[in-house]
Amino acid sequence: MKYGMNMLLWTTEVAEEHYPILDNLKSMGYDGVEIPIFDMDINKFTALGKQLDSVGLERTAVTICTGDANPISDSADIREAGLNRLKQAIDACAAAGVTHLCGPIHSAIGEFSGSGPTGDEWKYGQETLARAADHAQAAEVTLVVEYLNRFECYFLNCAADASRFVAEVGHPYLKTMYDTFHANIEEKDIAEAIRACADQTVHVHISENDRSTPGEGHVDWDTTFATLKETEYDGWMVVEAFGLSLPDLAAATKIWRRMYTDEETLARNALAFMKSRTAG
Repeated sequence: MKYGMNMLLWTTEVAEEHYPILDNLKSMGYDGVEIPIFDMDINKFTALGKQLDSVGLERTAVTICTGDANPISDSADIREAGLNRLKQAIDACAAAGVTHLCGPIHSAIGEFSGSGPTGDEWKYGQETLARAADHAQAAEVTLVVEYLNRFECYFLNCAADASRFVAEVGHPYLKTMYDTFHANIEEKDIAEAIRACADQTVHVHISENDRSTPGEGHVDWDTTFATLKETEYDGWMVVEAFGLSLPDLAAATKIWRRMYTDEETLARNALAFMKSRTAG
Protein backbone atom coordinates (compact mmCIF):
# COMPACT_ATOMS: atom_id res chain seq x y z
CA MET A 1 0.00 0.00 0.00
CA LYS A 2 1.10 3.56 -0.71
CA TYR A 3 -0.18 6.39 1.49
CA GLY A 4 -0.74 9.87 0.08
CA MET A 5 -2.10 13.24 1.15
CA ASN A 6 -4.15 15.49 -1.12
CA MET A 7 -2.67 18.99 -1.14
CA LEU A 8 -6.12 20.55 -1.57
CA LEU A 9 -6.24 20.71 2.22
CA TRP A 10 -3.81 23.64 1.85
CA THR A 11 -3.95 24.98 -1.69
CA THR A 12 -5.24 24.67 -5.25
CA GLU A 13 -1.74 25.40 -6.58
CA VAL A 14 1.34 23.92 -4.92
CA ALA A 15 4.07 26.58 -5.06
CA GLU A 16 7.39 27.28 -3.36
CA GLU A 17 5.64 28.62 -0.26
CA HIS A 18 4.17 25.15 0.28
CA TYR A 19 7.48 23.27 0.10
CA PRO A 20 7.81 23.10 3.92
CA ILE A 21 4.48 21.22 3.96
CA LEU A 22 5.96 18.65 1.58
CA ASP A 23 8.95 18.18 3.87
CA ASN A 24 6.61 17.76 6.83
CA LEU A 25 4.46 15.16 5.08
CA LYS A 26 7.56 13.19 4.17
CA SER A 27 8.77 13.27 7.77
CA MET A 28 5.36 11.99 8.94
CA GLY A 29 5.80 8.93 6.77
CA TYR A 30 3.68 9.67 3.70
CA ASP A 31 4.80 8.00 0.48
CA GLY A 32 3.43 10.73 -1.75
CA VAL A 33 1.10 13.65 -2.32
CA GLU A 34 -1.83 14.31 -4.61
CA ILE A 35 -1.38 17.60 -6.39
CA PRO A 36 -4.18 19.75 -7.88
CA ILE A 37 -3.92 20.50 -11.58
CA PHE A 38 -6.06 23.50 -12.46
CA ASP A 39 -3.40 25.86 -13.81
CA MET A 40 -1.77 24.13 -16.80
CA ASP A 41 1.58 25.96 -16.64
CA ILE A 42 4.08 23.23 -17.56
CA ASN A 43 7.04 25.14 -16.13
CA LYS A 44 5.44 25.23 -12.68
CA PHE A 45 4.85 21.49 -12.70
CA THR A 46 8.35 20.77 -13.91
CA ALA A 47 9.73 22.74 -10.96
CA LEU A 48 7.34 21.03 -8.56
CA GLY A 49 8.38 17.62 -9.86
CA LYS A 50 12.02 18.41 -9.19
CA GLN A 51 11.17 19.53 -5.66
CA LEU A 52 9.19 16.37 -4.96
CA ASP A 53 12.07 14.29 -6.27
CA SER A 54 14.44 16.03 -3.87
CA VAL A 55 12.05 15.46 -0.94
CA GLY A 56 11.50 11.83 -1.90
CA LEU A 57 7.73 11.97 -2.38
CA GLU A 58 5.88 10.18 -5.16
CA ARG A 59 2.85 11.87 -6.63
CA THR A 60 -0.63 11.49 -8.05
CA ALA A 61 -2.85 14.35 -9.22
CA VAL A 62 -6.44 15.51 -9.38
CA THR A 63 -8.28 17.71 -11.85
CA ILE A 64 -11.83 18.53 -12.93
CA CYS A 65 -13.77 19.33 -16.09
CA THR A 66 -15.57 22.64 -16.65
CA GLY A 67 -18.78 23.56 -18.44
CA ASP A 68 -16.94 25.05 -21.41
CA ALA A 69 -14.75 21.93 -21.72
CA ASN A 70 -17.25 19.17 -20.97
CA PRO A 71 -16.44 15.69 -22.35
CA ILE A 72 -20.15 14.75 -22.57
CA SER A 73 -21.50 17.94 -24.15
CA ASP A 74 -23.77 17.65 -27.17
CA SER A 75 -21.50 20.23 -28.79
CA ALA A 76 -18.58 18.70 -30.67
CA ASP A 77 -16.56 21.88 -30.10
CA ILE A 78 -17.06 21.74 -26.33
CA ARG A 79 -16.16 18.04 -26.27
CA GLU A 80 -13.01 18.84 -28.20
CA ALA A 81 -12.20 21.57 -25.68
CA GLY A 82 -12.71 18.98 -22.94
CA LEU A 83 -10.28 16.63 -24.65
CA ASN A 84 -7.72 19.39 -25.06
CA ARG A 85 -8.03 20.36 -21.40
CA LEU A 86 -7.45 16.75 -20.35
CA LYS A 87 -4.43 16.56 -22.65
CA GLN A 88 -3.01 19.69 -21.01
CA ALA A 89 -3.54 18.17 -17.57
CA ILE A 90 -1.84 14.96 -18.71
CA ASP A 91 1.13 16.96 -20.01
CA ALA A 92 1.34 18.74 -16.64
CA CYS A 93 1.35 15.34 -14.96
CA ALA A 94 4.19 14.15 -17.18
CA ALA A 95 6.18 17.29 -16.36
CA ALA A 96 5.73 16.72 -12.61
CA GLY A 97 6.33 12.97 -12.68
CA VAL A 98 2.72 12.11 -11.79
CA THR A 99 1.63 8.49 -12.31
CA HIS A 100 -2.17 8.79 -11.87
CA LEU A 101 -4.52 11.63 -12.82
CA CYS A 102 -7.83 11.21 -11.02
CA GLY A 103 -11.04 13.15 -10.48
CA PRO A 104 -14.43 13.61 -12.18
CA ILE A 105 -12.77 13.74 -15.59
CA HIS A 106 -15.87 12.29 -17.23
CA SER A 107 -18.07 15.41 -17.10
CA ALA A 108 -18.31 18.99 -15.86
CA ILE A 109 -18.58 19.25 -12.08
CA GLY A 110 -21.61 21.19 -10.84
CA GLU A 111 -23.34 21.13 -14.23
CA PHE A 112 -26.84 19.58 -14.28
CA SER A 113 -29.23 18.80 -17.12
CA GLY A 114 -32.29 18.20 -14.95
CA SER A 115 -32.29 14.47 -15.65
CA GLY A 116 -29.97 11.48 -15.61
CA PRO A 117 -27.30 10.72 -18.21
CA THR A 118 -28.43 9.96 -21.74
CA GLY A 119 -27.16 7.32 -24.11
CA ASP A 120 -25.53 9.99 -26.21
CA GLU A 121 -23.73 11.45 -23.18
CA TRP A 122 -22.47 7.97 -22.24
CA LYS A 123 -21.14 7.52 -25.81
CA TYR A 124 -19.62 11.00 -25.95
CA GLY A 125 -17.89 10.52 -22.59
CA GLN A 126 -16.40 7.20 -23.62
CA GLU A 127 -15.22 8.52 -26.97
CA THR A 128 -13.58 11.58 -25.38
CA LEU A 129 -11.88 9.64 -22.61
CA ALA A 130 -10.67 6.92 -24.96
CA ARG A 131 -8.86 9.59 -26.96
CA ALA A 132 -7.54 11.19 -23.76
CA ALA A 133 -6.32 7.76 -22.61
CA ASP A 134 -4.31 7.37 -25.82
CA HIS A 135 -2.53 10.63 -24.95
CA ALA A 136 -2.12 9.46 -21.35
CA GLN A 137 -0.61 6.17 -22.45
CA ALA A 138 2.05 7.99 -24.46
CA ALA A 139 2.84 10.04 -21.33
CA GLU A 140 2.69 6.97 -19.04
CA VAL A 141 -0.04 8.54 -16.92
CA THR A 142 -3.07 6.48 -15.89
CA LEU A 143 -6.42 8.30 -16.04
CA VAL A 144 -8.64 7.48 -13.07
CA VAL A 145 -12.37 8.21 -13.35
CA GLU A 146 -13.98 9.26 -10.06
CA TYR A 147 -17.71 9.01 -9.53
CA LEU A 148 -19.30 11.77 -7.46
CA ASN A 149 -22.43 12.00 -5.36
CA ARG A 150 -25.65 13.26 -6.93
CA PHE A 151 -25.23 16.77 -5.49
CA GLU A 152 -22.00 17.35 -7.44
CA CYS A 153 -22.73 15.69 -10.78
CA TYR A 154 -25.34 13.56 -12.53
CA PHE A 155 -23.26 11.49 -14.94
CA LEU A 156 -21.50 8.87 -12.78
CA ASN A 157 -22.80 8.50 -9.22
CA CYS A 158 -21.99 4.94 -8.14
CA ALA A 159 -19.21 2.37 -8.25
CA ALA A 160 -21.03 -0.03 -10.56
CA ASP A 161 -21.63 2.64 -13.22
CA ALA A 162 -18.07 3.97 -13.04
CA SER A 163 -16.68 0.46 -13.38
CA ARG A 164 -18.95 -0.35 -16.32
CA PHE A 165 -18.08 2.94 -18.02
CA VAL A 166 -14.33 2.28 -18.05
CA ALA A 167 -14.68 -1.47 -18.68
CA GLU A 168 -16.66 -0.76 -21.85
CA VAL A 169 -13.93 1.60 -23.06
CA GLY A 170 -11.41 -1.16 -22.36
CA HIS A 171 -8.31 1.05 -22.41
CA PRO A 172 -5.33 0.01 -20.22
CA TYR A 173 -4.74 3.65 -19.23
CA LEU A 174 -8.34 4.39 -18.22
CA LYS A 175 -9.40 3.01 -14.83
CA THR A 176 -11.61 4.02 -11.91
CA MET A 177 -11.35 4.61 -8.19
CA TYR A 178 -13.27 4.31 -4.93
CA ASP A 179 -13.98 7.32 -2.72
CA THR A 180 -15.36 6.75 0.78
CA PHE A 181 -17.10 10.15 0.94
CA HIS A 182 -19.17 9.71 -2.21
CA ALA A 183 -19.86 6.06 -1.45
CA ASN A 184 -21.11 7.01 2.00
CA ILE A 185 -23.83 9.06 0.30
CA GLU A 186 -24.68 6.96 -2.73
CA GLU A 187 -24.10 3.25 -2.04
CA LYS A 188 -26.66 0.96 -0.39
CA ASP A 189 -24.01 -1.68 0.39
CA ILE A 190 -20.40 -0.57 0.88
CA ALA A 191 -18.91 -4.04 0.49
CA GLU A 192 -20.79 -4.70 -2.73
CA ALA A 193 -19.79 -1.28 -4.09
CA ILE A 194 -16.09 -2.00 -3.52
CA ARG A 195 -16.47 -5.42 -5.09
CA ALA A 196 -18.36 -3.98 -8.06
CA CYS A 197 -15.44 -1.82 -9.13
CA ALA A 198 -12.57 -3.92 -7.77
CA ASP A 199 -11.32 -5.14 -11.14
CA GLN A 200 -11.03 -1.56 -12.42
CA THR A 201 -9.92 0.19 -9.20
CA VAL A 202 -6.39 1.59 -9.09
CA HIS A 203 -6.87 4.39 -6.55
CA VAL A 204 -8.74 5.01 -3.28
CA HIS A 205 -9.67 8.27 -1.58
CA ILE A 206 -9.96 8.06 2.19
CA SER A 207 -12.41 10.81 3.11
CA GLU A 208 -14.66 11.17 6.15
CA ASN A 209 -18.38 11.95 5.90
CA ASP A 210 -17.72 15.57 6.94
CA ARG A 211 -14.54 15.89 4.85
CA SER A 212 -12.35 16.29 7.93
CA THR A 213 -10.18 13.73 9.78
CA PRO A 214 -10.71 10.12 8.62
CA GLY A 215 -11.74 7.89 11.50
CA GLU A 216 -13.55 10.61 13.43
CA GLY A 217 -16.91 10.46 11.64
CA HIS A 218 -19.46 7.82 10.69
CA VAL A 219 -18.10 6.26 7.49
CA ASP A 220 -18.25 2.46 7.79
CA TRP A 221 -14.52 1.99 8.07
CA ASP A 222 -14.70 -1.61 9.30
CA THR A 223 -16.47 -2.75 6.14
CA THR A 224 -14.40 -0.47 3.92
CA PHE A 225 -11.01 -1.76 4.99
CA ALA A 226 -12.16 -5.37 5.32
CA THR A 227 -13.49 -5.38 1.75
CA LEU A 228 -10.45 -3.62 0.32
CA LYS A 229 -8.37 -6.37 1.92
CA GLU A 230 -10.75 -9.05 0.61
CA THR A 231 -10.44 -7.69 -2.94
CA GLU A 232 -6.64 -7.51 -2.51
CA TYR A 233 -6.42 -3.80 -3.18
CA ASP A 234 -2.81 -2.68 -2.86
CA GLY A 235 -2.51 0.66 -4.64
CA TRP A 236 -2.65 4.30 -3.58
CA MET A 237 -4.69 5.23 -0.52
CA VAL A 238 -4.93 9.03 -0.46
CA VAL A 239 -6.44 11.24 2.22
CA GLU A 240 -8.87 13.78 0.77
CA ALA A 241 -9.91 16.39 3.31
CA PHE A 242 -10.99 20.00 2.94
CA GLY A 243 -11.04 23.05 5.17
CA LEU A 244 -11.66 26.79 5.23
CA SER A 245 -8.26 28.05 4.10
CA LEU A 246 -9.34 28.35 0.46
CA PRO A 247 -12.57 30.35 0.05
CA ASP A 248 -13.23 29.22 -3.55
CA LEU A 249 -12.68 25.57 -2.66
CA ALA A 250 -14.69 25.89 0.54
CA ALA A 251 -17.61 27.20 -1.49
CA ALA A 252 -17.33 24.36 -3.99
CA THR A 253 -17.09 21.68 -1.31
CA LYS A 254 -19.70 23.33 0.93
CA ILE A 255 -17.38 23.56 3.92
CA TRP A 256 -18.65 26.32 6.20
CA ARG A 257 -17.16 25.47 9.60
CA ARG A 258 -13.83 24.24 10.92
CA MET A 259 -13.96 20.59 11.96
CA TYR A 260 -10.36 19.82 12.91
CA THR A 261 -7.63 21.34 15.06
CA ASP A 262 -5.18 22.17 12.28
CA GLU A 263 -4.00 20.75 8.97
CA GLU A 264 -0.84 19.15 10.36
CA THR A 265 -2.76 17.28 13.06
CA LEU A 266 -5.32 16.09 10.52
CA ALA A 267 -2.57 14.78 8.22
CA ARG A 268 -0.71 13.06 11.03
CA ASN A 269 -3.82 11.43 12.52
CA ALA A 270 -5.10 10.38 9.09
CA LEU A 271 -1.88 8.56 8.28
CA ALA A 272 -1.87 6.80 11.64
CA PHE A 273 -5.51 5.80 11.07
CA MET A 274 -4.85 4.33 7.61
CA LYS A 275 -1.81 2.40 8.76
CA SER A 276 -3.64 1.03 11.81
CA ARG A 277 -6.44 -0.26 9.58
CA THR A 278 -4.19 -1.86 6.97
CA ALA A 279 -1.60 -3.43 9.29
CA GLY A 280 -1.21 -7.18 9.20
